[in-house]
Amino acid sequence: MGNVIATVNMKGGVGKTTLTVNIATCLAKIHRKKVLVVDLDTQISATLSMISPAEFAKCRKEKRTLRHLVSQAIARYGAQVEDPEKKVYQIKDIVIPHVCQVQGLDLLVGDIDLYDEFLVSEMLYNRSLLYEQKQSFQQTWSNFEQTLIQGILAPAIQNYDFIILDCAPGYNLITRSSIVASDYYLMPARPEPLSVVGIQLLERRIEKLREIYRDDKSVNIQLLGIVFSLSAGFTLSRYYDKVMDRVSNDFSSTKIFKTKIPNDVNIAKAVDDFIPVSLSKPNSSGAKAFAEATVELLKKLEVSLGMKEQTSRLSLVDLE
Repeated sequence: MGNVIATVNMKGGVGKTTLTVNIATCLAKIHRKKVLVVDLDTQISATLSMISPAEFAKCRKEKRTLRHLVSQAIARYGAQVEDPEKKVYQIKDIVIPHVCQVQGLDLLVGDIDLYDEFLVSEMLYNRSLLYEQKQSFQQTWSNFEQTLIQGILAPAIQNYDFIILDCAPGYNLITRSSIVASDYYLMPARPEPLSVVGIQLLERRIEKLREIYRDDKSVNIQLLGIVFSLSAGFTLSRYYDKVMDRVSNDFSSTKIFKTKIPNDVNIAKAVDDFIPVSLSKPNSSGAKAFAEATVELLKKLEVSLGMKEQTSRLSLVDLE
């Protein structure tokens, strides 16, 4: 089973998409892992960091975007009887394989229009009325939230070592469903006060999610770590120490990546060329930092998986 990792922050402009596509690229190209990038942000930044606008337009015309999987999931959840004549979309048919000509690096293309919030709310309300003796609207919403992204990924999860979800900033239905469907989440950030506020807000929201799903053993939301990208005009003495002190008060040192992503102009240039900097300029300071962050991520995963295995063994001993 692949590890599902959500890249998420309440605040935009913190390097979320750049971190997603470059770590995914390093995992596939350097470490020979099978990786799927899923673009869940309607700004489609991850998509346009890996394919050109012309390629995206072609995918949209051919109905090979995430939108159709989301629409199908919504329709299935809301309808009692499925239309046998309606086309069924499979994730394997929509995914673009070997994107950026990297073996093992696949992309599930995003869309500028994923779903209609009003129609989803109406569907869930009507469904809760059908089951009003058994379920409240909140229960109906939570069930859908839990199964939406989880259900989309389920047919593909055994085909990958990693599925990395590029979530939209904020806290909409898709982002919440992505976090719940993930084994881990990464928080990109900048050494700026507002970025730290985004971290704190997200942690409070995730703690509420943990509380909602506390009785469901399949939901295990764990922070893998916080990755800092240095801002343009970054001044060490002005912000860094103060920001890091605030973050260190909330998180242990093991949850803060030692690797910092530098302010490298090659990262921005790579986005303009619709290719990750890890491929376009592999010897640049930015590309090297992403490679180091990927090694650090793998080490953190190794530690986490070891702790899970130890916990499982202790649980078995208790049962015996």
